[in-house]
Amino acid sequence: MSEDPDLFSAISSQNQTLSTISPERLTSDQATFELERLATLIRHYDRLYHDQDSPAISDGEYDALVLRNRLIEQNFPNLTRPDSPSKRIGTRATSRLPKIAHSIAMLSLDNGFSDKDVGDFLDRIRRFLRLGAQEPVALTVEPKIDGLSCSLRYEKGRLTQAVTRGDGIIGEDVTPNVRVINDIPETLAGSTWPEVVEIRGEVYMTKAAFSDLNQRQSEENGKLFANPRNAAAGSLRQLDPNITARRSLRFLAHGWGEISDFPADTQYGMMQAIKSYGLPVSDLLLCCHSLDEMLQHYHKIEAHRADMDFDIDGVVYKIDRLDWQSRLGFSARAPRFALAHKFPAEKAQTTLLDIDIQVGRTGVLTPVAKLEAVTVGGVVVTSATLHNADEIKRLAVRPGDRVLIQRAGDVIPQIVENLTPEVNREDWHFPSTCPVCHSLAKREEGESAWRCTGGLICPAQRVERLRHFVSRTAFDIEGLGLTHIESFFADKLIVTPADIFRLHKRRDTLINREGWAEVSVNNLLAAIENRRVISLDRFLYALGIRHIGVVTARDFARQYHEWDAFSKMIGQLKSMRNILLPSLIETEEKYRKRVAKELTGFVNIPNIGNKIIQSLIAFFSESHNQSVVDDLLLEIEVKSVHFQQQSSPLAGEVIVFTGSLETLSREEAKRQAETLGAKVAASVSRKTSFVVCGKAAGSKLSKAEALSIPVIDEMKWQKIVKNNGHISVKTE
Repeated sequence: MSEDPDLFSAISSQNQTLSTISPERLTSDQATFELERLATLIRHYDRLYHDQDSPAISDGEYDALVLRNRLIEQNFPNLTRPDSPSKRIGTRATSRLPKIAHSIAMLSLDNGFSDKDVGDFLDRIRRFLRLGAQEPVALTVEPKIDGLSCSLRYEKGRLTQAVTRGDGIIGEDVTPNVRVINDIPETLAGSTWPEVVEIRGEVYMTKAAFSDLNQRQSEENGKLFANPRNAAAGSLRQLDPNITARRSLRFLAHGWGEISDFPADTQYGMMQAIKSYGLPVSDLLLCCHSLDEMLQHYHKIEAHRADMDFDIDGVVYKIDRLDWQSRLGFSARAPRFALAHKFPAEKAQTTLLDIDIQVGRTGVLTPVAKLEAVTVGGVVVTSATLHNADEIKRLAVRPGDRVLIQRAGDVIPQIVENLTPEVNREDWHFPSTCPVCHSLAKREEGESAWRCTGGLICPAQRVERLRHFVSRTAFDIEGLGLTHIESFFADKLIVTPADIFRLHKRRDTLINREGWAEVSVNNLLAAIENRRVISLDRFLYALGIRHIGVVTARDFARQYHEWDAFSKMIGQLKSMRNILLPSLIETEEKYRKRVAKELTGFVNIPNIGNKIIQSLIAFFSESHNQSVVDDLLLEIEVKSVHFQQQSSPLAGEVIVFTGSLETLSREEAKRQAETLGAKVAASVSRKTSFVVCGKAAGSKLSKAEALSIPVIDEMKWQKIVKNNGHISVKTE
């Protein structure tokens, strides 16, 4: 999919609104929008970094984007996007170099940013493998070099192919260029190497070579490179190998891909074998046997980071035993047996100049700190997150205060400490009215956010809702970015979503607008016409209903298929709520719980709870919203959807695990089931397909027997997994 510059510009411009709210404080609706924004930003920066060797942000800022995406997905797993950066490794190569598919996917690594993250990583491994707290777990530790990933294929000891990572599935053929790198042998040393082996590592440039290269480039009026990594990437991806040969590139091995025979059964042993073949391996590679030993080596490498002649941005931990690596397996983008422990973010002091309040699509008032410009880790920072009114109160910040900021975990930096001593001066007060439409701002019970009550009369919310409506995962109207929406809204060409589909009636007006011409207008109108038919799930998401994200919209579409059926359900919900009156003996809390139980029971869709249902009722009970939807339906067609099931016989089945499993952990069993397309439920119900029972099973087993639901043991489950779901549960 080609990148939409207008969409990127629109989304990028919002980095001071939702991006200032910490992941755990986002609402479902905000999280959906934020994940869309992050996916677009990361895809854009990936293309610049991997394909054009021209990064627009620092590694720290990029890591912060990826981390924020990961944290939001952890808080809202049901909102994970199909194009999530967590499922993507790099970017599809688009240069003129030939493209080659990797025989085994060339994955990225998950990141950790603290000692606690490393401890959590080890704990997850112990749980997954069902290891006792005292059972030793060996891991290799080595520097994470900042270079360009490359896979070297050797057949019968001779180099036959070299491919960059690319998007992890398809990379670029750089074989002629790799042949001129002195660290990479044409023929492997010795005679014990496997018949086929892919050795993977990083092509990099030393700091000294980088300095010399930029000096030559300057003298010749050539392109100056931003850092050694970009210089290495640009040098390796030349069409002329003679240019590569003059760039003094190096190579450091850190793993392997396809291999016909394993010379060792541990990570450390494998790396020593690769070293014996004549490939460079880090001198700092160490096998550690405890968390303390791992962290000690991490801090040792960190202390000598500045003295190294090449850039590193952390260390990499890998489980040493290869059989354990195999059991742990891989996620969509990274191995579960490895972790990159990044070095900490840099901090700096500056002055808080002002606190700006911005209004998002759902009316949330978000405070953003305006800062006196300061450089943090090579990046000039002028703004930082303040999250919400509670955070401002906690920090006790006011314009004029001296503050400490850091770039870690958020898209823009965050204020971590107020350095100004307490003095007798007035606190800064969060506004009680919307700065855009001046409507009353309210804070709902149980929420930290203040919201504008102006709804669709608030210009900020209207523009944001229109922008959401045309976004990639909604109506996906190419060429209608934020700038155009703001301009059309200001001139009343687009006020409601339906107006977008009536723009063809204003064609002459559009052509006469500044910056527009007949060709650009025709392209926009054609793009709009191509979106007059939309699937039910995209339509529901496009409406911008609070708490209705991409995944939730898909769940409703999977259940109701057609708009008429969905609309009928909404009418029934509204009627049910109106007749469920409180009894004289009910408290308000009991009444709310009873209503919630009745309504969610009526809808009866997994992961659809009372909050989502109440949001739907509130949206469609508002006459203005209903008018907007009715008007829109006059211009478009909502097509029915039917989602295809996976090919495994277990696809769509509901499985419950109970009791203590002996050969695998509950997490591993769950992953096996999900890999086969099944759903794992926490409790037994009439929807349960069968129960897998371990030792000391309790009430779940009793309930399964009472409901006559099939029960199998752990051995039978393993047979089913081994045969890819093709053994009947009832087969003895």
